[in-house]
Amino acid sequence: MSVKQSETIYYYQDYTDDFVESARQDEALPENYQWIHKNLFYGLISAVLYGVVLAVALIYDRFVLHIRVENRKALKCARKTGCFLYGNHTQPVADVFGPATYCFPMRMSAIASPSNLGIPVIGKLLPMLGGLFIPGSMGQMKKFMEAVRCHVGKKRCIVIYPEAHVWPWCTFIRPFEATAFRFPVLYNVPAFCMTTTYQQRKHGKKPKIIVYIDGPFFADSEKNKREQQMELHDKIYACMESRSRCSTCEYIRYQRGE
Repeated sequence: MSVKQSETIYYYQDYTDDFVESARQDEALPENYQWIHKNLFYGLISAVLYGVVLAVALIYDRFVLHIRVENRKALKCARKTGCFLYGNHTQPVADVFGPATYCFPMRMSAIASPSNLGIPVIGKLLPMLGGLFIPGSMGQMKKFMEAVRCHVGKKRCIVIYPEAHVWPWCTFIRPFEATAFRFPVLYNVPAFCMTTTYQQRKHGKKPKIIVYIDGPFFADSEKNKREQQMELHDKIYACMESRSRCSTCEYIRYQRGE
């Protein structure tokens, strides 16, 4: 399908380049950082806050970004197990809150960089909203993995953006490593992907957004864990790359610099 090209060009040197930076881009978690909070008051505030954010996200997705979600029902089969949901990272705000509406009534959590704590106002609230921030040391890894297992045990939809860096309105899938795909294998739950695509609108400069949900994806259980991890990576990357071709409009064009 032909894509209407943008006159706005962002030049990049590597797929790890940042085009959206927070106020604390190099944030590192303190050594005593807590991922799991057992305080009942904390849990109550977290639930109320999540409900408010979910309502705001519904309005923002529908009336500001004009997002349409295709095949949302695919996630229904994961309500009794929880799941991992992988997506391309192309919206600074919608990627933070949008998946909460896609996976409802499951509650969403997200594995994310500590730099998100630098987002004005909302950054400090992200842990209460399910943010699982990547540890900065091997000493913290055990607690982080315990937190991920805890969220899986609560049958949540855990969102991961394997591209890691936000490239606003990007219409192609960037290469990503297989590391993040160890989680569905480790916890024996299904994996899904959500691919954000951009379509030409009759009115307005910015494209409308269509998000495709695909899955569930499973790996061959007779293979070893590393092979299963790579199999999931390959299946999901291929699916997202195929879906990305549904984009018909480039709001920002990305071009490798010399």
